[in-house]
Amino acid sequence: MLIFALTIFLALVTLIAVSLLKVYTHVSRTELKRRARSGDEFAKLLYRAAAYGMSLQLLLWTLIGLTAAGFFVLTARTLPSWLALISSGALIWLGFVWLPNTRVTIVSNTLARYLTTPLSWLLSHLYPLLNRLADWARHHRTFSVHSGLYQKEDIIDLLDKQKQQPDNRITDDELRIVTGALTFGDKIVRDILTPRRIVKMVAAIDTVGPLLMDELHDSGHSRFPVYQDKPENIVGMLYAKDLLEQHGSARVRDVMKKSVYYVHEDQSLREALQAFLKTKHHLFIVVNNFEEIVGIVTIEDILEQIVGKPILDEFDKYDDLRAVATLKAKAEHHQNQSSDKEAVDVNSGKDDS
Repeated sequence: MLIFALTIFLALVTLIAVSLLKVYTHVSRTELKRRARSGDEFAKLLYRAAAYGMSLQLLLWTLIGLTAAGFFVLTARTLPSWLALISSGALIWLGFVWLPNTRVTIVSNTLARYLTTPLSWLLSHLYPLLNRLADWARHHRTFSVHSGLYQKEDIIDLLDKQKQQPDNRITDDELRIVTGALTFGDKIVRDILTPRRIVKMVAAIDTVGPLLMDELHDSGHSRFPVYQDKPENIVGMLYAKDLLEQHGSARVRDVMKKSVYYVHEDQSLREALQAFLKTKHHLFIVVNNFEEIVGIVTIEDILEQIVGKPILDEFDKYDDLRAVATLKAKAEHHQNQSSDKEAVDVNSGKDDS
């Protein structure tokens, strides 16, 4: 009778240890710490033990191994060896496959709620030994945990899955930017350039005045190639903001910036971005193999590929005090609405529970 009771006890301890292991590793330690900082009392309790990291897992795995082995030894004393082996296998299956994942989730959490404090006390006293064992195991293991990622396509797939994850807290804009940062280099300048036929160019001999400024404003751009005699002969760049600072009559050649930079249409956007950063220029003339001008490309064109959507004109109003204040007010209003919605959801969840 004593052996039977001890066998049942070892089986229960095995199941409890497995349940605790699942509870503590259900979410990452980082996420558990984040929840604890946000005020989740249960997460604070769990983190008291989870903070020990590998030492906690080593303790629970040791407990599982010893009690499961003891269960097999005692069972083999009263049952045939093959039946004891089947019983031990059933115990492991019950603990790792069925119980923690189905009916006893609430039971597992309840066990953790009551056992975390004594477990933390035990860890605090055994930590020096467990930490040395954990360090030894980390030092002598011949493999590292593989991320499962081999190339950037795998990361893109992961980002797509993250977007569909029910508890995802990464915004669509953030996911889109990360995806854009990974993929923009696969495109070439030809894919995003503004074709020459629709590029607004300015003659170097044009007079700076209301007529020219209206034409440039209607184009919707802020930088314009300047040519001498014929459009193929680019001699400078004209910036709309420089026209605003011009007083009196002048020629475009007197206002333009004389630096001109070129980029090949077959260069990757990653190479083009490096060129923009190196030259600190915002517009390149795009040429082909025959040194023919085929269009222009701006740094905004590349940034739009990374951001994943056009850069809105309203953000260009950085020198308009009212526009900036309005944008900030809109952002704060949207943030307050999101916070109110989250508070309502949390309260609804508490009411449901």
